[in-house]
Amino acid sequence: MNMNTPASSHRLDYLDAVRAFALLLGIVFHASLSFLPVFIGWAVMDVSTGSIISSFVLVSHSFRMELFFLIAGFFSHMTFHRKGAGTFVSSRLVRIAIPFVAGWCILRPLIVSGWVMGGESLRGEVHILNGLKAGFQTLGLLPSGLFTGSHLWFLYYLLLITAMVLAVRAAAGLLPGLHSGAARWADTTVAWIAKSRFAWPALSLPTAACLWHMSSWGMDTPDKSLVPHVPALIVYGGFFTFGWLLHRRQELMERFARLTTGRVVLCVASVGGTIALSGYQADPGHPQIGLIRAGFAFSYAMMMWSLVALSIGLFKRFLDRPSKVVRYIADASYWLYLIHLPIVIWLQIAFAELPFHWSLKLIAISLLTIAVSLVLYDLFVRSTLIGKTLNGRRKKRVFVGWGLERKRPGSPPGLPRSANECVGLDVEPRRVR
Repeated sequence: MNMNTPASSHRLDYLDAVRAFALLLGIVFHASLSFLPVFIGWAVMDVSTGSIISSFVLVSHSFRMELFFLIAGFFSHMTFHRKGAGTFVSSRLVRIAIPFVAGWCILRPLIVSGWVMGGESLRGEVHILNGLKAGFQTLGLLPSGLFTGSHLWFLYYLLLITAMVLAVRAAAGLLPGLHSGAARWADTTVAWIAKSRFAWPALSLPTAACLWHMSSWGMDTPDKSLVPHVPALIVYGGFFTFGWLLHRRQELMERFARLTTGRVVLCVASVGGTIALSGYQADPGHPQIGLIRAGFAFSYAMMMWSLVALSIGLFKRFLDRPSKVVRYIADASYWLYLIHLPIVIWLQIAFAELPFHWSLKLIAISLLTIAVSLVLYDLFVRSTLIGKTLNGRRKKRVFVGWGLERKRPGSPPGLPRSANECVGLDVEPRRVR
């Protein structure tokens, strides 16, 4: 089935859910870092820690961004062929480049302020105004550190990878024979990956080779420089490209993400092996440390590919149907991930000395971050120019609109009938990606 046909225009609800899951998992991932039993240089360390957090951080970090890049590649190919190259490029610049630049200038000082206040909290004192002042003073150091040192690095890599895919596609298009041959090879390769039982081990070998060149065991976070981190660029670019090519034959997505007993067993084994081998990272003098690290890299790569595939399969199994709640959260998830990190850090500082178990704190921080971000999204983003920038168009508010609808029967004359009318909007809902 060629996905360039009009029949492919229906909305894939389960992939909306997958995209939201990948980004929301990132919020919980960052919220958990203050509860690690070993200080890793995070803004603050809580008085309550748990060894199980180390395993959660290891596992969740191995696949959440890879899952996001695969889905991003899938949707990018959909938009490219539906709207054309020119519209696609302009939309990527608006929806990725603008949030990257504007978000960095606004959020990085707030993140730095969290680090300043976190350091103060370790000494038993927190000065919010001083922390904010110190954070915004870092803008005076520009251009040193420009666009680095925040969680928005994924937008920079998304721009880089998109540009590389378009450049390769344009170069192949200069020679029709090369283009058609490359397309056939790509379709054959993607079909083999989706169908073969040996695909995960085969894909894990080159992935493990990239992991070997990371500065630490597992995936590096490439947020230190605008100079591309080549191993990370290859891994994320590989998942994006795979997602791009999967959209050419949508039926292969179901084969790639199918749920079987053997696949689940392989996933569990790779997760267990990775966690077991990760303990040797603290023993660099071990006589077999090279062999152990190689085994860890391969197991980590297997865990990465299996969790990506099975996550999609689970959402396909249980959420492959229209849902207003899922669609709303999917629309909001981009904003939630952009805005979450300062909120998470400030809440971690507020909770750090409280005499509660880490699990209760982690749940509270995660839920409060999501709740605050959702309220901000509904009030100030969804139906505004910011929402149009992030989601492609303005959409009706839900929380405020619901409240106004509840009041409408007894409302005084002239009260707007919907939240959108409050801001002069009249947007008809459309089924769009």
